[in-house]
Amino acid sequence: MRVERTDIAGLLIIAPPEFRDDRGVLSETWSKRRLAEAGVELPEFVQDNRSLSTRRWTLRGMHYQAPPHAQGKLVRCGRGRFFDVAVDVRTSSATYGRSFGLELSADNGLQLYIPEGFLHGLLTLEDDTEALYKCTADYAPETQGAVRWDSCGVDWPAPAGIEPIASARDAEAQPLAAFVSPFA
Repeated sequence: MRVERTDIAGLLIIAPPEFRDDRGVLSETWSKRRLAEAGVELPEFVQDNRSLSTRRWTLRGMHYQAPPHAQGKLVRCGRGRFFDVAVDVRTSSATYGRSFGLELSADNGLQLYIPEGFLHGLLTLEDDTEALYKCTADYAPETQGAVRWDSCGVDWPAPAGIEPIASARDAEAQPLAAFVSPFA
């Protein structure tokens, strides 16, 4: 398993090994042992989530779950492709407010590990795109929140004039400039 550290502390790109033959691809998408061999120890995952977006340019985010139910996430693409984004909102971080984006696809097999203290969102780049993610804490709706997707300085890959398809909650979320982070 190949692990690449980003310039934002704790944010990791993980490339699981793939085995290809004339039948297709086999990939070991999660291995605590292989990650340890690569020098990475992630928190325990307690929940797996799946989102399926039927239309291209669907936007989900920028979401967080506040302490004491903050979530770390290991995100990958099961079908299609999407642009995955994490924004550091840890108040003591030297990279507070900095974003990182990466295309995740069923073809490239890459995964993004996002620790607690980040906003998370994605923009689908194809119809019928599936996002799969492991979480380090159970869903706790009373602690969830959102920041408006276009206030975080992210260079989203949608062409000019395309307005992403967003939920009312995401479209009406507070801007990053007004956000009071619960993450120390």
